[in-house]
Amino acid sequence: MSTNPRYQAGQKVIVKLPTGKSRGTRDSTLEPYAGQIGEVIDYYWISPRFGEVFYIYRVRMAVDNKEIILHEDEIKQ
Repeated sequence: MSTNPRYQAGQKVIVKLPTGKSRGTRDSTLEPYAGQIGEVIDYYWISPRFGEVFYIYRVRMAVDNKEIILHEDEIKQ
């Protein structure tokens, strides 16, 4: 659990496919962006259970200027 966002708006990040998960539809959506650089535009937190906080990030991809949503485990610096 992270209490503060790991990444900030304006920060350059690289998309990575999470490890240790079964490959699913979400991975196929992210595959074209794996290893690509993007810029964090904004981030939001969600709290599915009391005491748990997860951050999701809106990232603009440099390769095609599209915005995608990423979880922290789908980002590396």
